[in-house]
Amino acid sequence: MLFQPLAQRHRQPEWMDQPGLDPAAHTEALEGLRRINALSGAVGSLLAPIRFLAREHNGQALRVLDLACGGGDNTSALAERARREGLAVRVDGCDLSPQAVAMASRSSRERDLDGVFFQADVLKDPLPDDYDVILCTLFLHHLDEEAAVGLLSRMGRASRQLVLVNDLIRSPLGYGLAWAGCRLLSRSPIVHFDGPVSVQGSFQLEEVRSLAVRAGLDGAKIRRSWPERYLLCWRRPGGPPQP
Repeated sequence: MLFQPLAQRHRQPEWMDQPGLDPAAHTEALEGLRRINALSGAVGSLLAPIRFLAREHNGQALRVLDLACGGGDNTSALAERARREGLAVRVDGCDLSPQAVAMASRSSRERDLDGVFFQADVLKDPLPDDYDVILCTLFLHHLDEEAAVGLLSRMGRASRQLVLVNDLIRSPLGYGLAWAGCRLLSRSPIVHFDGPVSVQGSFQLEEVRSLAVRAGLDGAKIRRSWPERYLLCWRRPGGPPQP
């Protein structure tokens, strides 16, 4: 891995994305990502607009789908937080990797959650159109601009009410946090490589705004969240504004 200037986006192949990844190494990497996700604050950031929507629905159950969910860390944590707050929210997930789907399903069962996990290629397969909220976390930075616009557009068309995207911000601070955090929280060489590379391939806030406009997500709100991440929030026109 070579450091690249961060003014321009620089995408490199990430080890986690490579076909034929050794299952044991893949599992070790997913465990490392679980620890990182637990400290990322992503779940709290995602829960705020879902909580707002759930309370607006006065107890009517909401269905949430987490695209490219990996091992399901954020998916299950989001469902657990919603349950703890008494919100009528069910969170399902999908991923391209059958190993990730199996890990996510096992985690959901161990937490006594009712989430359903299934295998899907979110860039090619049709997205289900019966979910109130469709979200993704740490996935958009894997894509080139055209694929990112395409995914955001498809999320907007498929979601009944809300689209959420949580991802990294490309910045020197983000790079430093990724480099240090991945080494402190995981022994996986895959995580050590992919973390900083992910920041180099991620978007800056104005770039995300441009992607949202191109995808037809007019009025999307984009704000910073800790630690050097952003949350994109788009509500289908016709509903009350998100906080």
